[in-house]
Amino acid sequence: MSPARPSAGDLAAARERTIPDVIEPGLDVLFCGINPGTWSGALGQHFARPGNRFWPTLHRSGFTPRQLRPDEQNELLSYGLGVTNLVPRTTARADELGRDEIVLGVTRLAGLVADYEPAWVAVLGVTAYRLGFGRARASVGRQAETLATAGIWVLPNPSGLNAHYQLDALTAEFALLRGVVSADRCRPVL
Repeated sequence: MSPARPSAGDLAAARERTIPDVIEPGLDVLFCGINPGTWSGALGQHFARPGNRFWPTLHRSGFTPRQLRPDEQNELLSYGLGVTNLVPRTTARADELGRDEIVLGVTRLAGLVADYEPAWVAVLGVTAYRLGFGRARASVGRQAETLATAGIWVLPNPSGLNAHYQLDALTAEFALLRGVVSADRCRPVL
């Protein structure tokens, strides 16, 4: 099945919309994007834009047994995975968000983590992590800090606009987290 293609009107109308989180208690990993793009807002699906590499990277790194489509996002729960965003509102580009909005998003994320208790939070974008968490020198990978009881892992942003990481490099970074999840059945050593 080919993905739905929103019209220009659908994309314009999607600005400022929100997409429900894909979440339940006790997840292995809660993936946290920066915010939904207009394709995602128009379709009501996380990482819906065809050039986004989230879905292929999840599969290639071993998190899912097959490549899911954005319209199958709720199947993530059956694999112990979920998705949220630092900022829930839809924009055409992440640079439309202000620093204060991203910092408030970390407070929102902390509340979700306290309520749902995932083992790991994977923040998708080192720049967003640096801004939101106030860690100017943070790099991709496991972080020393935690969020409530969850370990934090920073992954590259899977957007097709992220030229620093091609699919193989993205897959390798996601696979490092997957290896830790497999090794200790997800609960980080704090």
